[in-house]
Amino acid sequence: MTRKRVFVGLLMLAALAGLIWFGLSAHQGKSARGHGRFGGGAGGVPVLTAKAVTQNVPVILNGVGTVQAYQTVTVQPQVGGKLLSLNFKEGQEVDKGDVIAKIDPTTYKADLEQAKAKLAMDRAGLANARLDLKRYAKLAKTNYVSKQQADQARATVRQDIAQVQSDQAAVDSARATLGYTSVVAPITGRTGIRMVDEGNIVSASSTDIVVITQLQPIAAVFTLPSDDVAKVRAAAAKGRLTVRVVGADGDKVLDTGHLEVINNQVDTTTGTIKLKAILPNANQQLWPGQFVNVRLQVGTLDNATVVPVAAVQQGPNGAFVYEVGKNGKAEMHSVTVTQQDETRAVIAQGVQPAQAVITAGFGQLSDGAKVKVDAGQAQSRSPSAQAAQEIGHKADSGRADDNSERDDAAPTRHKGKAKP
Repeated sequence: MTRKRVFVGLLMLAALAGLIWFGLSAHQGKSARGHGRFGGGAGGVPVLTAKAVTQNVPVILNGVGTVQAYQTVTVQPQVGGKLLSLNFKEGQEVDKGDVIAKIDPTTYKADLEQAKAKLAMDRAGLANARLDLKRYAKLAKTNYVSKQQADQARATVRQDIAQVQSDQAAVDSARATLGYTSVVAPITGRTGIRMVDEGNIVSASSTDIVVITQLQPIAAVFTLPSDDVAKVRAAAAKGRLTVRVVGADGDKVLDTGHLEVINNQVDTTTGTIKLKAILPNANQQLWPGQFVNVRLQVGTLDNATVVPVAAVQQGPNGAFVYEVGKNGKAEMHSVTVTQQDETRAVIAQGVQPAQAVITAGFGQLSDGAKVKVDAGQAQSRSPSAQAAQEIGHKADSGRADDNSERDDAAPTRHKGKAKP
């Protein structure tokens, strides 16, 4: 039994050694193939490049804010009474002056008629007082009445005139009050959800009927760091500043308008300042309360050197790029980036126009490493075509994955170069 156990143990050790040897061999084979794909061989590191170009680049300040209605009005009745009707649908567009609600006018009509009757009565009294004044004036000339009686008649006329004017004011007030029984839209805009139903008793200036918001144009309130105040004010002094509102994807421009106002003070708790932009909102893509990204253009950099933002790398000593030297080797250069966005970076120092910079393939790249520009992507493209370039990169990555799988499956038949 002891010999049999020893024999079985030796067989197990031999099998384990075989498995270890097979695993190491497979790993070395894959490493060799990967080394050939990613630039360890004589062909160099495969990279993608783009040429630095000269462009006029807008100077953009990026802020975050919210959309606000240009005007917002909470409609309240100016008189109390029973609500007879609501003449709008929730969410309906209404024009300024449209009747949106009716309040029972019965008592207000009666008040108006009463005021008119009082006016008519006092006008009759005034007419009689004027006739008396004429008579007393004639008699006073012949001494049939005293001067005092004539003066009293004249004073009575003045009192009646004042009474008639008071009555006329009462009539105008009653007519205005009666008009308030028709509740009209004070602005042009969209109605919200109604806050009261027909048949309810409403009170003057205390019952909300509906909120109307003006959406065309619309406002966007956003913030910028307080350090940008001087730059914005200097640019605004030269003319109206363009503002673009961008969607959540950071790419699609929802609307374009202009800067309306810079707030009169900086928020000391956040170190930011509020600004307000006005946008036409023709397609109503913007809605009150919506969070948006805002781009404020404060100038233009003329003849700036521009590279794709993918070419700019960050290191311990700051930003740098890899250029392709005349000898086909990567050359690392420190750069000064003036500004950048999602697609392009403006370089103040470190890159010359028309110089080829590396935009992909950094995994195995180092200063002085020999590089090989991918034959399928060697065309130099301007940063303005970055979106198309990114789409091409995605497609190339998919092809690279397919090529890698075919490379692992049949290395002796694969002749192409792998995409980085």
